[in-house]
Amino acid sequence: MVPLQFGLPGATELLIVGVFFLVVPFAMSYWVYTDAEARGDDDGALWALAVGGLTYLTFFGGFLALAVYVWQR
Repeated sequence: MVPLQFGLPGATELLIVGVFFLVVPFAMSYWVYTDAEARGDDDGALWALAVGGLTYLTFFGGFLALAVYVWQR
């Protein structure tokens, strides 16, 4: 039997990486939404959804969507 106080190897690192992959899409989509609303863009929610969703699904796809948004604005 394995004592529970030793924990799992890599559990802390996996938690940090997991939080990173949840926080980054949210932060990017929040920034895009607030920027689009401040500029008066009616499609701010759509841009935020595209950037956040693509960042969550394919991490670099979100950065590509962010680059397209910045270029388009």
